[in-house]
Amino acid sequence: MNYKDTLLMPKTEFPMRGNLPNKEPEIQEEWAEKDIYQMVLERTKGRPTFILHDGPPYANGDIHMGHALNKILKDFIVRFKSMNGYHAPYVPGWDTHGLPIETALTKNKKVKRKEMSTAEFRKLCEEYAWKQIEGQRSQFKRLGVRADWDNPYVTLKPEYEAQQILVFGEMAKRGYIYKGLKPVNWSPSSESALAEAEIEYKDKRSPSIYVSFKVKRWQRRS
Repeated sequence: MNYKDTLLMPKTEFPMRGNLPNKEPEIQEEWAEKDIYQMVLERTKGRPTFILHDGPPYANGDIHMGHALNKILKDFIVRFKSMNGYHAPYVPGWDTHGLPIETALTKNKKVKRKEMSTAEFRKLCEEYAWKQIEGQRSQFKRLGVRADWDNPYVTLKPEYEAQQILVFGEMAKRGYIYKGLKPVNWSPSSESALAEAEIEYKDKRSPSIYVSFKVKRWQRRS
């Protein structure tokens, strides 16, 4: 006798194990086939709009916990707004300008910048940036973030740079742009100015000491 047959056990069609590593990609593939992102936008068309501007990650290397936390929290907010009746498009972006890409090529890829033209070096930087974007995009998708992944904004696109020039021109018209003197950090090896965030300070032990003295009473002169 099978004693299991004598028990009134609940029956379910669900498997005993979740097997999430295999199930999650299947579910995400179904989301992509149904184009859930566009489906939600169609259903909320004409409603009040909520825009969350995505501060772009830098296109250099795999995503880390900071990237994951940032994107997941944004995803929470956009989904919450769309579930509360807002038309909430979410356009992700990538920052592709700056020294990290150049440094990655010259140090990790052993590219000799001085042995090629500026145009050739920039082309290599662009190709590297697009490769990094593809890698990060697939990783963000794997996190389940719902966004317009097929149409991101990328700072190296000519149309994006054109918009930057238009905004700069408008700022100049309003008198916000001026020329003045200001000390800047300069990198001889990169031949470029450095942002404060890119500066690393060396810790140095100082022989200086602080000595406290009592202050005598004094009267303020009228």
